[in-house]
Amino acid sequence: MITVTLYTRKECHLCDVAKDDLNSLKDEIPHQLIEVDIDGNRDLQIAYGFDIPVIEVGPYRLKAPFNRQEIRMTLGAARDRVEDIQQIDQERYEAQLGRGWKITKTDRFSYWISNHYMLVFNFFVLLYLGFPFLAPILMSAGLTTPASLIYRGYGMMCHQFAFRSWFVFGEQPAYPRSAAGLEWLNSYEEMIGLDADDQWAARRYTGEDDIGYKVALCQRDVAIYGGILIFGVLFAVTGRRIKSIPWYIWILVGILPIALDGFSQIFSQPPLNMIPPLNLLTYRESTPFLRSLTGFLFGFTTAWFGYPLVEETMVDTRRYMATKFARINAQQAD
Repeated sequence: MITVTLYTRKECHLCDVAKDDLNSLKDEIPHQLIEVDIDGNRDLQIAYGFDIPVIEVGPYRLKAPFNRQEIRMTLGAARDRVEDIQQIDQERYEAQLGRGWKITKTDRFSYWISNHYMLVFNFFVLLYLGFPFLAPILMSAGLTTPASLIYRGYGMMCHQFAFRSWFVFGEQPAYPRSAAGLEWLNSYEEMIGLDADDQWAARRYTGEDDIGYKVALCQRDVAIYGGILIFGVLFAVTGRRIKSIPWYIWILVGILPIALDGFSQIFSQPPLNMIPPLNLLTYRESTPFLRSLTGFLFGFTTAWFGYPLVEETMVDTRRYMATKFARINAQQAD
């Protein structure tokens, strides 16, 4: 026997007509009718709100308006399909049918994660962004061992150059190279006294009491993950209704600025500026503002492009699980 799901809502005349038509066809095409009221579930309202009533049987779906003959044809197609599947693999069909009428722990977890995935995403981004700021706090408190573990761990994912990082508890929030041309900030060479071209020394330097202590992610990475977190929070508090930006906006606003700022800096400095024709480029050092701006644009637009696409997948999961739960609950109520 096939199972027919009728999506309805209260005070719906067409729903009553569809139900009567389905009941009148039970002798001709035996089926089990399950009614699901969409008004109790937001995802079902979004999916079927303008099409009620909706009949779903196997892979077949009828949206209003439809008549009794169309219902008969749909039920007949679903019945024939079930019979064909049973002839091919009866055992597999029965196993699949049994899973469809049982709510498992996996079902509950899938439904929960599809509703709360942004809470999980934002939590882990916040955690990932928070530990780099914990490192200088620990250094200032004299807890150098746990701080060193954080620096070492994040050092596998970030260059951590002191002249391109933020500092906490010091005279300045940043100590850029003198080549950046920021006259209102004391330079890295002047304040820290290290060679600006010695990248290993800049990577190892974590700070001191009067200078402050380095955040374990560079300025650009802080801005990238900060942008992702800010959009993630906005996306969550707006009910995940923000649509994805077009791919070309992501490229123009998110990728192009960070690529221009980053690659123009890399190609104009040693050792790449020794290779023709890169040796024709003027030496350039970006600023904390530009690194932060381009990093933020990249992180924010990447999340804006990607999170709504994730939501589209999660909507399908929520819709499927909500339908399954409602169908089983309706059967149990009967």
